[in-house]
Amino acid sequence: MSETTSSVRKLTVSLPSGLADFLDREAMRMNVSRSKLVADALREVQAAEEERLAIAGYRFYAREANDFAQASLGAIAEVLDHGG
Repeated sequence: MSETTSSVRKLTVSLPSGLADFLDREAMRMNVSRSKLVADALREVQAAEEERLAIAGYRFYAREANDFAQASLGAIAEVLDHGG
């Protein structure tokens, strides 16, 4: 769902003072709202997590495919040996 069509929820969060000050400075420096800065940072974390999960999934299925190929070698060799 795109940002323009998704609903927005208002939240109250507590941050350590130094982190809140950093957020204020960065939002001012970038000329964006604190909400946008936090949302953008969370989107980056979300994208990194989705990529990490995708990589883990690809590795899992690659191992599964390799295991299946290894398990099938004996049967394939037997068929080929018998002129199959």
